[in-house]
Amino acid sequence: MSIIRNISCGLFLGLLYLTPLNATSPASEHITIQSERIVWKGDLDSMVKRRIVRVLLPYNKTLYFLDKDGQQRGLMYDMMIAFEQDLNKQNATKHLKIQFIFLPTPRDRLIPELLAGKGDIIAADLTVTTDRQKLIDFSIPLASGVKEVIVTSANGPKLNSLEDLSGKVVFVNPSTSYAESLKILSADLVKQKKAPIILKDAPGTFETEDVLEMANANLVQITASDLYLAKFWKAIFPNIQIQENLVLHKDGEIAFGFRKNSPELKKALDSFTEKNKIGSSFGNQKLQTYLKSVKWVKNATNPTDLKKFHTLTKVFQKYSDQYRIDWLLMTAQGYQESRLDQDKKSKVGAIGVMQIMPATGKELKVGDINNVDNNINAGIKYIRYLIEQYYSKEPMTDLNKVLFAFAAYNAGPSRIQQLRVEAEKRGLNPNIWFDNVERIAAERIGSETVQYVSNIYKYSVAYKLVMELPQKQ
Repeated sequence: MSIIRNISCGLFLGLLYLTPLNATSPASEHITIQSERIVWKGDLDSMVKRRIVRVLLPYNKTLYFLDKDGQQRGLMYDMMIAFEQDLNKQNATKHLKIQFIFLPTPRDRLIPELLAGKGDIIAADLTVTTDRQKLIDFSIPLASGVKEVIVTSANGPKLNSLEDLSGKVVFVNPSTSYAESLKILSADLVKQKKAPIILKDAPGTFETEDVLEMANANLVQITASDLYLAKFWKAIFPNIQIQENLVLHKDGEIAFGFRKNSPELKKALDSFTEKNKIGSSFGNQKLQTYLKSVKWVKNATNPTDLKKFHTLTKVFQKYSDQYRIDWLLMTAQGYQESRLDQDKKSKVGAIGVMQIMPATGKELKVGDINNVDNNINAGIKYIRYLIEQYYSKEPMTDLNKVLFAFAAYNAGPSRIQQLRVEAEKRGLNPNIWFDNVERIAAERIGSETVQYVSNIYKYSVAYKLVMELPQKQ
C-alpha cells in the first residue's frame, strides 16, 4: 500500500501506456471528494447537465495516487482526464466544463458503491466476469487477451511447467482472480495424485505491485500477476522473473464498468476506449525515472541478514513479550532502521539496530544503548510508549496501533496526529493507517513515512513466512 515520491518534471503513468492522450490538466482543476458521497443515478446526458462525473477507482501505485503536492496521478487518472477532455470538446461551453471527481474506493466496494449511486464509472483493472456482468455493464475491452502468469523471484525455483508448482509455496492476495486460478490448478494436481499448491495469503491491503515488490526483494519466491502488470513493473523491479510460459488463465478482458441502462455513457466510453486501448509495448524509461528514488524493500531473507534475524530472535521476543507487541513487527522495524546491524551509526548520531539517539536512550533508562540488548529494549519500549501515549484508548485494532506508532517513530507523533485529524475531515478513517491516513501522509509529507510503514509491514510478513517454512516443507 506505499506511495510514490513526487518528481518535479511531472511525468504521468498513463503516458507509458497511452502516448496519444497527453492529458496534463492542472491539479487545481480537479478535485478529490472523499467525504459524503451524494446518491444519484442517471445516464451521461444527466451527468452533462450536472457537469459532474464521479469516478470510482482503487488507490494504489499504478492506477491512482496522490503525490506530496497533492497532485493526482496514475494510469486510470490520466485516462479519465483524457475522457473528460473528450466530453468537454463535445458537450461543454467555454465557461461551463464537465468536471470529473475521483473517489478512491476499496476494491470490494467498487461495484456496491456504483450500484448505490455513489459513483458513475469504475476505472480499475476490472476483469469482465459472468458474475459481474449480472450486476453492471462494461465498455468494450480496454485490454483483451489478458493473461495471468506466474512470477518468481531471482532465487525462486526453476519451473518448467505449471505442474512444477506442486508442493510449492505461492504468495497471493486471496481476493484476487489469481488465487482462484491457483486453487483450480491445485485441485487438478491433487486429482493427478500430486501434492497441492501451498497458497499463502498476502494481507488484503496488498495490491499486485506490493507482492511483486516483495518478489523483487526475494522476500517471496513465487506469486502471480496479470502479464501486463508484471511487464509494467519489471522496469522498477528488475529482479522479478516473468514466467510467460506458465499461464494460469488467458483471454481475460479488462474494461470500464458502469450501471446498467446507461446507453449514452456506454456509447461515449466505447468510442474513447476504441481510440485508447492498452497496447502491448510499454514505455518504461519514464516510469523508471519517476520511481527510482523510492526506498523499496530490501532482501531481508538473504543468508547474511537472515543469520542476523535468527541471532536476535530471542532478544526481540523477550522485549516484545515484555511490552506486549508482536516480535516479528519489531524485528521488521529493526531491519528497516539498520538491517539489524548494531554497528550502524547515522549521520545525526543514532545508534544500533533500532537507531536510537543517545538522549532518547537515557530518557528510556534502559542502560548503554551501544549494547544490542539495551538498544532493542529501547526501541521496543519507545514504540510501547507511543502506543500508550497516543493510541491505546483509540478505537483501533492492535495492528493499527503499532502501525501508527511506527509512523510516529518516523515522522513525529504530533505530525501524525495532525494527519489523523485531516483524514477524518476528508471522510477517511483516522483509526486505520493503510488506504486512509497514509493517503494524507503521502500528500502532506511525501513518500518517506508511507514507505517506512509499508516496508516494515512487508518485512514482518516475510519473516512470518520464514518462521512457517520449516513446518511446511
